Amino acid sequence: MENITLAVDCGGTGIKASVFDKNGKVLIDFPYLKTPYPLSPNLLTDIIKNFVFADSRVNRVTVGLPGMIRNGKIVFIPHYINKRGPRTALDPHLKKAWHGFDLQSTLEKKLKLPILVLNDAEVHAAAVVTGVGLETVLTFGTGLGCAMFNDGKIAPHLELSHATIRYGKTIDAWIGEISRRRMGNQLWSRRVKALIEELYPMILWDKLYIGGGNAQRISRSALKSFDYKVKIIPNSAGVAGGVKAWDLLAK
Repeated sequence: MENITLAVDCGGTGIKASVFDKNGKVLIDFPYLKTPYPLSPNLLTDIIKNFVFADSRVNRVTVGLPGMIRNGKIVFIPHYINKRGPRTALDPHLKKAWHGFDLQSTLEKKLKLPILVLNDAEVHAAAVVTGVGLETVLTFGTGLGCAMFNDGKIAPHLELSHATIRYGKTIDAWIGEISRRRMGNQLWSRRVKALIEELYPMILWDKLYIGGGNAQRISRSALKSFDYKVKIIPNSAGVAGGVKAWDLLAK
């Protein structure tokens, strides 16, 4: 039976979903859905379930989420634990509901389908990595996402966004969407450049890919300043990687 994959890219501001055939050809692009808040695990589960029910051909599902995901379980998730989304007040009930929530197993039981739940940057990476050397993907959107693959094998996930970088701010706050809007693209691009220059000695990647909703807003001068090649990947990789992720994790 041919694999028909539903890929769902869950972000802090929006949720994108597409259905792909076994070769990665798009069969259906669902309309962009603004992330509803407050967002409980049950509500997100229902949203994904509705995507599946919209196409009876779907026989496996890939879900990309922000935060720390291990074996399909939520270790930490940003945005969704807040009452009205990014940078709003924390909701202790939502925080408790999301912590340790096994989204992968929950969806498997509800949908009776194979499910793969990963960090969203890891799904982005699956769309572009070549399988040679240490490949790193940084995604710039609501905050910062990061994924690394070594010779095509996924490396343990690091939440670099939680690290402190300037003025006591986390990288997420320093480089995220709110800062970009406040500063404008040119000044914000200088921050992107500074961040990448500080991360490189820590990771020493062979290849760096930059994706996410704000990747196209990084100035050309910032990108040309690096001694190593930086490749911008389309934001559509967040769903397109949903097919290749299965093959990469099978290695």
